Amino acid sequence: MTEQTSARRDWYKLDLSAIVYPTLQRRDFSSVYRLSVVLKETVDPVLLQQALDRTMPRFPTYKAAIRKGLFWRYLEPNNRPGPFVQPDVQNPCQPMYFKANNRYLVRVYYHGRRIALEAHHSLGDGTGGMCVLQTLTAEYLRLKDHAEIENEGFVLNVSEEPDAGELEDAYMKYANAKVCPPRLGEKTYRVGGTKEPFYTLNIIDGIMSVSQVMQVAKKYNATITEYLNAVLLYSLMQKQEKDSHVRLRPVKIAMPVNLRRFFPSKTLRNFITMIYPGIDPRLGEYTFEEIVTQVHNYMRYQINEKFLRGDITTNAATQRNPFIRVVPLFIKDFVVRSFYTKIQDRNSSAGLTNMGALKVPEGMKSYIERFDIYMGQPFSSRTNCAIISFEDILTVNFASSIRETDVERGFFRKLVQDGVHVKIESNR
Repeated sequence: MTEQTSARRDWYKLDLSAIVYPTLQRRDFSSVYRLSVVLKETVDPVLLQQALDRTMPRFPTYKAAIRKGLFWRYLEPNNRPGPFVQPDVQNPCQPMYFKANNRYLVRVYYHGRRIALEAHHSLGDGTGGMCVLQTLTAEYLRLKDHAEIENEGFVLNVSEEPDAGELEDAYMKYANAKVCPPRLGEKTYRVGGTKEPFYTLNIIDGIMSVSQVMQVAKKYNATITEYLNAVLLYSLMQKQEKDSHVRLRPVKIAMPVNLRRFFPSKTLRNFITMIYPGIDPRLGEYTFEEIVTQVHNYMRYQINEKFLRGDITTNAATQRNPFIRVVPLFIKDFVVRSFYTKIQDRNSSAGLTNMGALKVPEGMKSYIERFDIYMGQPFSSRTNCAIISFEDILTVNFASSIRETDVERGFFRKLVQDGVHVKIESNR
């Protein structure tokens, strides 16, 4: 190992997105997401632990602890025992306290045929987490069945040193537009409901056929992502109309965009930005077809390299400000938390992420039934929706902190009306 590599591994500055997540930490909220794979045979926890021990050193920004400095937080290598696999829990994505669990910010669970990885968002986004999960799964299958599994795609070679590009803060590399576009936000409709007790997360999964959903989406001249965005907006709009006491407001969805699609980065850390497709019912009544058209046009207009570069340049401007750099961390935390609570969190009615169609090495395919993804506990009382597909199985995973399920019910009802067959599972 070179002297440069050794120095690089001493500590890692939090990336541009990761700076925000620890600031929002509360006793009842933690920025934790979950990825899971359902195998075709029952999981052996002993072999899973062996596979985890072999996998974690390959991901130094996940085998890390978060530390607090005078001006910034940072990640440092974590050589304490762990993390340790454990039986799954009914309420996933529970808060991660930075000094608990030997300071690890990842958890690995097993239940029946399922392997689940939970990670704090300060370590990385879903792409980085999926690399960890698939590499872990490949190691487990090699140990269990002596499977011949190639190192490709999300499966990395655990014997190799990490590529420097996997560890970079890609935001700062590509935040180089010559202007910082302003952020225009307006308070949106928020779903009311009975808040669940600490710490309860309601999970509803819809399992369906990719080809069937694609066929329906094509009828509306839309992609699967555009169609499912429109279905969620439609359900939220109907919910707002039923809440007669609620003043009409815009309905918007917070949707992360994977910037690796537009900028050549291999980073396993955070590299996403948010867009907000939506409608404004105050302008008049929307048919479902009009909502699909609105989402389709919005996506075409917003999701391109020029707009996205401008967006991350706006995000990076504050971190580059020499004055802000020397402001003590507790003041930064107060300002960021206030901005997020009063402005950013109110800019969307729900969250939706689509990880797209997952590919695995050919040697893994026959062992895997499906994948799931959960955005985790919402910051405020609402629902989050996450979509992922593998082969012909598409899963829509809702995670909510309120008891009522009107939005989820409306979402799946619309799919059924459009001819999509949906199998529902829940942790309740």
